[in-house]
Amino acid sequence: MGWRGGEGGTPLVEPEAVSVKDEARNPTWSHKDRLNRCTVSGALASGAPGVVVASSGNHGSSAAVFAARAGRRCVVLTSTGLSPAMGAFLRAYGAVVLPVPVEARWPLTRRIAEHFGLQPVSNQTRTHTGLTFGPEGYKTVAYEIHADLGVPAAVFVPTGYGVVLFGIGKGFAELRRLGGTDRVRRLIACEPAAGGPLAAALRQGLPAAHMDVGATDAYGIDCPVNSYRGVLAVRGSAGRAVLLTDEQLRAPRTKLARAGLWAELSAAAGLAGLRACADEDVDRPLVCVSTSSGFKDRGAGRHRSESVAPEWTAVRAWLRAARLGE
Repeated sequence: MGWRGGEGGTPLVEPEAVSVKDEARNPTWSHKDRLNRCTVSGALASGAPGVVVASSGNHGSSAAVFAARAGRRCVVLTSTGLSPAMGAFLRAYGAVVLPVPVEARWPLTRRIAEHFGLQPVSNQTRTHTGLTFGPEGYKTVAYEIHADLGVPAAVFVPTGYGVVLFGIGKGFAELRRLGGTDRVRRLIACEPAAGGPLAAALRQGLPAAHMDVGATDAYGIDCPVNSYRGVLAVRGSAGRAVLLTDEQLRAPRTKLARAGLWAELSAAAGLAGLRACADEDVDRPLVCVSTSSGFKDRGAGRHRSESVAPEWTAVRAWLRAARLGE
């Protein structure tokens, strides 16, 4: 593309005895910028007039940014429950936003790609077949972890379709093949317990599994089907999948906030997965990937603060109720 938007180079921070890779430091505040640096570059190289993407938020906003910088159009097929803030975020970059029922997104993506010649940068079918260029962006997460930390024993990754999981595994595999390390890092896939198709596929010995997804606020990773590449990543690293309830996700998100990291609920799955494995004999050092900013949560911005009278008595009572000074 001839332009770099600041994606990658995110820091490792340590809110507790573990390193957290904070992907919210990317240009659109999520790991998807690594993927779309590559997918939109591929679309530009192929001569496509633009890109089309089915996304609940992170992927769409990232694709819109890179398409805008490349001088290409972007169509985002999103859910009917899209938050006003995310809609404004997408439209700010000139994206065409189409809120449609979830089941309609895949056939419409395919139809739009065929009719308008746009490059699809997300799957076009209910079964996730993945993208050619995406993991090439995600493998840089592994490169950076290795450069900053050396050899982690395990990496805990929030997992939906499993593309970022596969990309990180690809990066570590390449480092080993090139002589950068002689060890395989365990990849731990961290999925919502409301679904968990990757865990089901691994349990049943299948390349992919379809699941009916129950209620969860971790909408960024509540996928009904896994990709086979996620299975390859876990098996190839002697890893495993961990299923997490929303309650298990909320406590680590609060822990991250106390360390100055505002994470989307889905993004806290890495640290939640580590905590779920706390009773196991896990070697160190460990890395948890935090994929995106809390701004991306559907409930972000809904809280309304009550008005406080400016008199000292009222202010002091308010602060005491907040247990200030304890």
